[in-house]
Amino acid sequence: MSQLKAFPKGFLWGGATAANQCEGAYDADGRGLANVDVVPIGEDREAIITGKKKMFDFEEGYFYPAKKSIDMYHHFKEDIALFGEMGFKTYRLSIGWTRIFPKGDELEPNEAGLQFYEDLFKECHKHGIEPLVTITHFDCPMHLIKEYGGWRNRKMLVFYERLCRTLFTRFKGLVKYWLTFNEINMILHAPFMGAGLYFEAGENQDLVKYQAAHHELVASAIATKLAHEIDPENKVGCMLAAGQYYPNTCHPRDVWEGLQEDRENYFFIDVQSRGEYPNYAKKKWEKLGLELEMTEEDLTLLKKHTVDFISFSYYSSRVASGEPDVKDKTQGNIFASIKNPYLDASEWGWQIDPLGLRITLNTIWDRYQKPMFIVENGLGAVDQPDENGYVEDDYRIDYLREHIKAMNDAINIDGVDLMGYTTWGCIDLVSAGTGEMKKRYGFIYVDRDNQGNGTLRRSKKKSFDWYKRVIASNGTEL
Repeated sequence: MSQLKAFPKGFLWGGATAANQCEGAYDADGRGLANVDVVPIGEDREAIITGKKKMFDFEEGYFYPAKKSIDMYHHFKEDIALFGEMGFKTYRLSIGWTRIFPKGDELEPNEAGLQFYEDLFKECHKHGIEPLVTITHFDCPMHLIKEYGGWRNRKMLVFYERLCRTLFTRFKGLVKYWLTFNEINMILHAPFMGAGLYFEAGENQDLVKYQAAHHELVASAIATKLAHEIDPENKVGCMLAAGQYYPNTCHPRDVWEGLQEDRENYFFIDVQSRGEYPNYAKKKWEKLGLELEMTEEDLTLLKKHTVDFISFSYYSSRVASGEPDVKDKTQGNIFASIKNPYLDASEWGWQIDPLGLRITLNTIWDRYQKPMFIVENGLGAVDQPDENGYVEDDYRIDYLREHIKAMNDAINIDGVDLMGYTTWGCIDLVSAGTGEMKKRYGFIYVDRDNQGNGTLRRSKKKSFDWYKRVIASNGTEL
């Protein structure tokens, strides 16, 4: 084992999941239908999450993995006990909006949904785990999509504010770390999943996406304002799908393209962290002929209620080229990138770049000077369990070890301010991108396959005890 300098005192080690990828129980105790429920596994999945194919309900001939997922709704005590055994300091999870407001526009919440999360948070505290709660992790009630068009509609601000007020009031003292929208920049890449957007023929898709983005950004500012008013102890973060863009060559055209790509990602965080729209975004809208509807009150909210910290997912770096003929692509977190010949890749083509995490941390720190939180990082892989469900996942340990070393360097050599680290899919769950179960990230194996078969039995992988030692040593034993 390599010996490293300890992470800061109070560093929040843990793991992350999302309600729609692990809870299942899609219609239990009054829960309503959400966009994330009606996305099937298979070849139509990408067209649906990007808003190109309409699927507003379950249809014959498709399998919908989120319906049951790993049924954490009925297994959360067992699962949280395992997280506690690993020594988690924090557990990042998300709220299923339709558990609280089944249709989204009701005036009164669903008590059964609130009670479920109250029980879950109390279970976390029983094991010494601080919940880190994402208010919206791609969830949008289907009623709000059918009736109002999802986040394209300004009325969403009222419904989201009601959700936030309900959560902050009910869970005061149980939750103090909140994230407003998961990977908010995904609205540009997977708009149905990110904002409930389906595009009709002839619509100006750029206008719809950026108008919806404005509504989400204002909603995030409203949530931040409310959180601080209801409980001054609350800390609110934004969240982006991060990963630095490298120029494909040192040709200035490639360097410029990398800068443009980075700006598209950081646009949302520029607003949430700095409180105003950057000039480059205004110029882009001007060039595209986009006139967004926004009020002076909106701009005041954005300016006054910036986030307390910046959280992000990091799986890989990306490559940009200004040369149209460069087309050698590799897969990534929803959006593909040009292949980097200097990096290895996972079984799904996601390139592995631990130094890229250090670069990304430094870039975000230099840009904003606000505390950071890595809330997703991990390796999706096919695991081969033995008859007891045990997996020798040294490949996962190697991946995480190198990324934790990069974090250590960023903190102890570069001086960035990092609050915590939650690995993605600490227990096996349904993949957001592909809908697969066989693409596993967890320290805990769940007996379920891509078609929903299996006992749902939980078993520890080799990485379980490894991560337990990492946390116990505060990152010095890897």
